[in-house]
Amino acid sequence: MRSHRRSRLLAPFLLVPLTAGCFSSGGGDDSASGDGKDGDGARLRVALAFPPAENLSPYGADATLLSRLGVTEGLTALDANGSAAPALAESWRRDGDKTWEFTLRDATFQDGGDVTPAAVAASLTRATEAKPAPAALAGVTLGVKAGGDRVVRVTTAEPDPVLPLRLSSPSLAILSAKAYEKGNGRVDPVGHATGPFELTEVNGATSASLERFDDYWGGRAQASGIDARFIADGTARANALRTGELDIAEAVPVAQAASLDEKTRRDTATTRTTSLLLNASSGTFKDAGLRAAARAALDTSVFAKDVYEGYGDPGAGVYGPAVTWAEGKRTAPVGRAAAKKPGDGGTITLATYDNRPELPEVAQVVKQQLEKAGFTVKLTVREYSRLEGDALDGKFDAFVLARNTLLDTGDPVAVLASDYTCDGGFNIAQLCDEGVDRAVADAEKIADTAKRQDAAMAAEARILGSDAVVPLVHQRIITGVADSVQGVVLDPYERTLVGTGTRR
Repeated sequence: MRSHRRSRLLAPFLLVPLTAGCFSSGGGDDSASGDGKDGDGARLRVALAFPPAENLSPYGADATLLSRLGVTEGLTALDANGSAAPALAESWRRDGDKTWEFTLRDATFQDGGDVTPAAVAASLTRATEAKPAPAALAGVTLGVKAGGDRVVRVTTAEPDPVLPLRLSSPSLAILSAKAYEKGNGRVDPVGHATGPFELTEVNGATSASLERFDDYWGGRAQASGIDARFIADGTARANALRTGELDIAEAVPVAQAASLDEKTRRDTATTRTTSLLLNASSGTFKDAGLRAAARAALDTSVFAKDVYEGYGDPGAGVYGPAVTWAEGKRTAPVGRAAAKKPGDGGTITLATYDNRPELPEVAQVVKQQLEKAGFTVKLTVREYSRLEGDALDGKFDAFVLARNTLLDTGDPVAVLASDYTCDGGFNIAQLCDEGVDRAVADAEKIADTAKRQDAAMAAEARILGSDAVVPLVHQRIITGVADSVQGVVLDPYERTLVGTGTRR
């Protein structure tokens, strides 16, 4: 049905100290400004839940690892309200329907070169040529040129009213020319980015070392460096924090939260929703009536209360409570089919991954509820990197997915285009519906923020009406922060974790 495939890490991040203070900060002092105080502070010991899956390429799953550790940044960032904020670009303006001009601030690459319009244009052009394309560029054709001493001109084939938001994506980070010298499409961010921390050593999928980048435009980081570990097992992350081996542990499992001292737990409402995706193009759930039966079989109230132990809200739609404008604009699903009795349709393959430790339990509850309704279900659980390709190829009938709806671009319409349209690059549900595509396309054309939100909710109503996605729970993320640590950035968009003001 489609040839597009987009690899996505389902975890967080972008680091920009100018805006990081807009988010909640864990560990006492809310400052994340990096004013140079305690500039020779201790190294931070940080555990992330997802190991590198693509050799730290910024164009796929690993982009958020890089931004979360403060290595990379783009022309823009997201502020606490989900609006575009300055990053490497200090300002921008629209020049006609299809062109935007971005004025760069004075900044330096970690390998010593200046961040010039030519360097930015070359870096963004590389992103447009990546195969597969970064999710933030799905359906978008960009042309990028230097427009003066400090100006970059970005032109789109069609009007793109949210381009500044799009350019905040971690997958559109700006890297120096040296990052591309290896050829064969490979990108090497080690020592070639612009963030406050420079990646100096990567030990496969196990660990990485970062040093403070003293010439960072946003001010000298207060920590002298970061020792990062990639620990997929959530219990192991929590144990390492509890025993003093770590300063920061992301995505602590809810089952482990009570084992941590209350002072070391930070829970944050996020734009992440856990959903059941049903394969709408093949197998049992190609039948809309059977998708309706599966949706009707699920009691979604149990997930927030029992599986997530209160660290979540019952699934209401694609967008959850952290997207504050959504609830007041939500309308009833459109076009739902009548539910059919399951009958003897063979065994359903249900899959999920264990990097987020609650997901196997969610999938087990889904399995039990579907079986109670008459479906026969086989459950598969793997580490995410070993599962993603099959999921994107539609090899499962059903998939339990935790998805941050505003991670890729900050634009609420972009996730709908990526995940639920015929040509969507992350369409695990394999949904291809003319009504949905038309509603999403209509929303993409709207520049006015409120009207774009209304159109996004109209498209959501059609997507929910297809029963290709059943929202189960809107997550709160638990971050473990040692008592001695201050300035951890608790970002609802999950792009940021360590800032210039993060220290111990």
